[in-house]
Formats: sequence, C-alpha cells, structure tokens
Amino acid sequence: MSTRAAASAAASSSQQFSDILLGGLAVDGGLFLPASYPQVTGAELDAWRQLSYADLAYEILKKFATDIPDADLRALTAKTYTKEVYKNARQGEKASQITPLRVLEEGANGTKLVLQALSNGPTLAFKDMAMQLLGNLFEYALAKQNAQLNIFGATSGDTGSAAEYAMRGKKGIRVFMLSPHKKMSAFQTAQMFSLQDPNIFNIAIEGVFDDAQDMVKAVSNDLPFKAQQKIGTVNSINWARVVAQVVYYFRGYLSATTSNDQKVSFTVPSGNFGNICAGHIARMMGLPIAKLVAATNENDVLDEFFRTGVYRVRKSAETYHTSSPSMDISKASNFERFIYDLVGRDGDRTRALFQKVETHGGFDLSGKPGADGDEFKQVAKYGFKSGKSTHEDRLNTIRDVADDYGIVIDTHTADGIKVARENLEPGVTMIVLETALAAKFNETILDALGEDAERPEGFENIEDLPQKFVVMPPDVEKMKAYIAANTGL
Repeated sequence: MSTRAAASAAASSSQQFSDILLGGLAVDGGLFLPASYPQVTGAELDAWRQLSYADLAYEILKKFATDIPDADLRALTAKTYTKEVYKNARQGEKASQITPLRVLEEGANGTKLVLQALSNGPTLAFKDMAMQLLGNLFEYALAKQNAQLNIFGATSGDTGSAAEYAMRGKKGIRVFMLSPHKKMSAFQTAQMFSLQDPNIFNIAIEGVFDDAQDMVKAVSNDLPFKAQQKIGTVNSINWARVVAQVVYYFRGYLSATTSNDQKVSFTVPSGNFGNICAGHIARMMGLPIAKLVAATNENDVLDEFFRTGVYRVRKSAETYHTSSPSMDISKASNFERFIYDLVGRDGDRTRALFQKVETHGGFDLSGKPGADGDEFKQVAKYGFKSGKSTHEDRLNTIRDVADDYGIVIDTHTADGIKVARENLEPGVTMIVLETALAAKFNETILDALGEDAERPEGFENIEDLPQKFVVMPPDVEKMKAYIAANTGL
C-alpha cells in the first residue's frame, strides 16, 4: 500500500510484490509499504543463525515476496549471494561470509564496537548488497512478462555504479542514471562513466543530488509518460531494494549474538534514509535492535530532525559538497516511510506533511506552538538516535582506525564510527554498517594518511579509462525528451 493512501482507499490499493517490483512511486506519489510488517519469531531466529547469507535472504524475502514461487525465489537468492560475486573481502575477512563482522573495540563495561563489511561486491559499496538481487529480480520478472524496462534513477555516488553493474547486459533493461556533475569522487565518477555498454546512459546534472532526485520523482509522477516509456526505478524508493537491505541487519544481529535475549544497536551513515529505513523495518519485524543511530555529515537534515522534531529541507545552494559525497543529500526521500509509521500510518496526514515539504520546505512535529504536530515525542520508542560528523572528524577517525586496528576505512564509514562512539551503551554491541571501500574516496585517504588506499584487483587504473556521459541542466522536459529519444518507444 502507499504511504499517501487515503484511509478509505488503503485496503483496495494493496498490490503484490511483483506488481510494484518494476515501479517506484505509487500513483499518488507515495512510497510502498506492506499493510503490516511480517513478524519473526524467536524460533525462526534460532533456526536462521547457521544459515548461509543466500538462505537467510530467501527466508526473509519470502515473507514479503509471497507471489514468487518458493523454488524461483530460492534460486534467485542462491544466484545472487555467492563468494564469486562478493569477492572483494579485505585481508583477514572471509568472502564466503558475504558480510563478515570485525570487532574494533571492547570496553570493560561490556560495550563493543563492531564493523559489518558490506562492500565486498562488484562496485565496492553496500549498494551491491541489494542491487545485485534487484538486477536478477528484474530480469526474472521481465522474462515472465516478455517485457522491457527503462530504469531511471539518481545517485549521489554509489547507487549509480551498483545499479549499472547489476543491470549491464541484462535482457530488456536500459539504465538512465543521473548524478551531480563534478560532485562525486574521481573513482565513483570513473566507475560509472567508463561503462561502455549500449544499455547504460549516464547523465551528469548541473546541480546537486537533490536536483537529480527531484527530476526522478517528477518523471515518475508523469503517469502517461512513465507508462509509455516503461519507466522503473532502482533508487531506494524501490520497495524491493529496501527489503533486500533488511537481510544484512538480520545477518549482523545473528552473527554478533548467541541468544535472542541479547540486543544490538546499529549506526548507519545516512543521507537518503534508505539504508537505515531497512533497519527500522527489521526492528518492526521483531529483530532485537536497541538503537538505530543515523550518522550524517555536514548535511545534517536528519540529525536535526532526530534532535528537534523539525524536518527542514535545504535548498541546492545550501547543500554542502563534502568529503563523504554520497551523503550530500538535503531531502531524504525514504524518510516518508518512517514518518508514515510515526504518525500512526495515517496516509492523509503523511500526504499533507510531504506536500508541505514541497511548498514550505519542511514540517515541525516538535509539539511547540505553531508546530504541525507533536509526534516527535514518539521517536524514542522506535529506537532512533543521531549524530553529525565533519571533515575534520572524518580525517581524525580514519587516522585513529588505521593506527589502532590496521584498517583503512572510507569517509562515510568514518562518519559512522565517529557517531557510533558517541552512542555506545554498557552491555550493548554497536554495529557500524560499512558504506564502501576506502579506494572509492582516495583523495581524502591521501589527505588523512599520506598514502593511497589499497585497490582490489581490476580497479588499479579505472580513472584512466575512456568515459561516456552527457551533461544536462536540471530540466524535466529536456530529460524526458532524452529518454524518449534513446528508448525508441
């Protein structure tokens, strides 16, 4: 169902998993969520502790993808989550574990700081964890329908390359990916723009990520154009992608604990709220998560909300270009899913609040005089906390982790570790979700450590490869004309 469905229409608006797999926004502009979250029992958690990642993914996904035959779903997860696909493990990590844990710190009071490796996939970023599955799901669904799909998405750095690597060569699929011109790292840019596959189209937008994301939403809301051009999306507004991300929260918890009466917390580098939204869903399913800590960079829209109850979107000119560029986002598109739960799953209320984002730049749930509501007082029961990290914090954290543990982390993961340290609790394991390998942000690694980050095999000279892309203004009509000219539909 949609986060913006009116109460009278909510029941009739429900669709099957496969119905929404190839789309993005609901027809009313909302985001898809299940009518209720499937629950996980203690017996299931016990049974899942020893499963492979592929089998765990199957068990969780079948609770949502109820219209995909069991044998097909199991085959899809088995095809996706292999040590051959997720082969870029650091020294000392086991690729066969897919998302291995590494203990960084243990305190005398029972605190523990743990890093969960999520960047062993083909593009060295956590986005591969969901995107590789999405590519296989898309190909499966399109083959069933003898159909084609034109994926239209926006990236602040890692989603684009993860999507393109997952979709390149897939039958019936084209990818049109927007990114902010000259605002990604050199590695990120090269990873996307060096792809020469005929079904991949890279468009550099003269603006910031939020401008690109607004264009994706505008095109998705043009329903006749979307239908004619067979537009789908892989941004984290895609429900299937969020579900795929839920899996590694379960894997992290089950790997870090020995019994279900133990709780863990997660700190998640956050920009568009998709990654941590998956943690929220895992918690709502019954996973024993104590805290979900959103770590932001200087673009601290989410930190401001979780401290004050005010969601205040920044304009393009107010969005900082930082050394953790994948989080240079000032309008978190997945935030609507959490707000929908926070306001009691009231679609009318959610629609009104996010219409106010468009007209007034935000909303206020603090309960203070003149506010739009007082639901901020309910945030604590969902376990959310937050914190902020700056460029200097990133440099210092990268140095600390390299000196103390012999690991070179990327800039976004550094934001996560800095904020995680501020939110440790006695007796609770804090898991920081790794965002990417350090090689993707070598400029800052060189600044912090005075030496280059290690590169996995095959990525040694990626910046020197020929690049294929076009530069365009943030003009929706011009974008639609470009898509139409390159689809032949």
